[in-house]
Amino acid sequence: MSAPITGDRGILRELLSYKSGIIGLIIILFLVLVSIYAIITIPYNEMLELWRGSNPVWLRLPKNAAPEWWEIFIGKKLPRNIDLLPIISDKYTYVKKVITDNTTKQIIIEYSFDFNYDDFPKEINIFFNATYHKRRPRVSIYWKKPKGEEIHLMDYRLRSPTDKLYLSNKLTLEDKLVRYHEREIGVKFKYPITVEKSLFMDFSPEIRVLKGKYKIRFIATLTEPEADLNAEVVIYGQVYGWAGTDHKRRDIGIAILWGTPIALIFGLSAAAMISLVQLVIAIISGWYGGIVDSVIQRVTEIFLILPFLPFLIMVDTFYNLNIWSLLLVVIVLSIFGSGVKIQRALVMQIKNYPYIEAAKVYGASGKRIMFLYILPKILPPIIPALVLSVPDFVFLEAALAFLGLGDPVLPTWGKVVSEAFSEGAVYKGYYYWVLEPAGMLMLTAIAFSLLGLALDKIVNPKLKEQ
Repeated sequence: MSAPITGDRGILRELLSYKSGIIGLIIILFLVLVSIYAIITIPYNEMLELWRGSNPVWLRLPKNAAPEWWEIFIGKKLPRNIDLLPIISDKYTYVKKVITDNTTKQIIIEYSFDFNYDDFPKEINIFFNATYHKRRPRVSIYWKKPKGEEIHLMDYRLRSPTDKLYLSNKLTLEDKLVRYHEREIGVKFKYPITVEKSLFMDFSPEIRVLKGKYKIRFIATLTEPEADLNAEVVIYGQVYGWAGTDHKRRDIGIAILWGTPIALIFGLSAAAMISLVQLVIAIISGWYGGIVDSVIQRVTEIFLILPFLPFLIMVDTFYNLNIWSLLLVVIVLSIFGSGVKIQRALVMQIKNYPYIEAAKVYGASGKRIMFLYILPKILPPIIPALVLSVPDFVFLEAALAFLGLGDPVLPTWGKVVSEAFSEGAVYKGYYYWVLEPAGMLMLTAIAFSLLGLALDKIVNPKLKEQ
């Protein structure tokens, strides 16, 4: 018979002798490091502010953009965001000229940039920033292709000092560009041609990307001497970052990162608190017996026949719980679970052991016997069950979020999956939107399952590997 393993070092040494334990610890360490990184780099309040879809920072990100690694499966170089700002940059050329006379001021702004990607951008938006008193500036916008063709896109009068022009949404511009290309090519298109395709397409019946240097020029006419105007252009790519973006242009990476500490805290807290409370209740029930034991067992049986998930959904629907209130409700609904009966059976066996009888003879109190003599004896088998139950609660929170319940503010993995399905991500081909949070859920489940199985082999010698 093998000697019992004692001490933290002995348990860790035994744990590291199992491949499943090593793999589980490595994955959990990775999840902990991700959690620390998320909390340090994106503080809680900043995360909440960013995750609100109305945050203006997301306006400059592409909508439903895949992560950059996604192009490995596509087999071509997909376009990234091109931000043309009124500053000097080595990625593009910015020129601004001001011509004045007695009555008017003319401002000419020109951007030159290279486009060497294998597909078309998603959108093109222009952000104006002007200063004037009464007369709104009028701007003429021109587009020049690498082969020298220059197209007058439109004349536009600003509606406010900080105006936004969504070129991709201008149907009149789309029709104008289609007619222009039909004249140049000599044939009619068999399917709709978007603004961004028209601006970046080669003159060929077979639509393809025209690579090279592009220019966009703004000619603004101002009638006030002190008036001024600047224009920024954002050409949105098809890929963004390591996690991509969602339908609200939000960086999914924020939800993946912050979903990690939320999942770990929720799963570990629920598993630890429920296991601890069930253990105490089981010890009290088994030690005292009689009416105390009878009452506890009847209450446990009532809780066991209650439909846990429907009851939890009903409570969450009525009270719109945040994640911490949800955690409390989960604990309350689970404290009289099957663990109480299993651990009570162990207590009923141990209370008749000779060393317990000896403790009674020496005058040890009931509390001392319960928590110093019985508790250490039944604690080791409970630890693997505790670890194995962590994924259950992580998936529970994700399932509630998927159903539209749970915390309405925090970005969690379940909420990302829920929004992906509600927006038809799989149907539209945005597989990354589902795979990333689902992969993190599976990784968490695998980590705690491997660690729990290794611990179970340590505390149950019959399960040891030969």
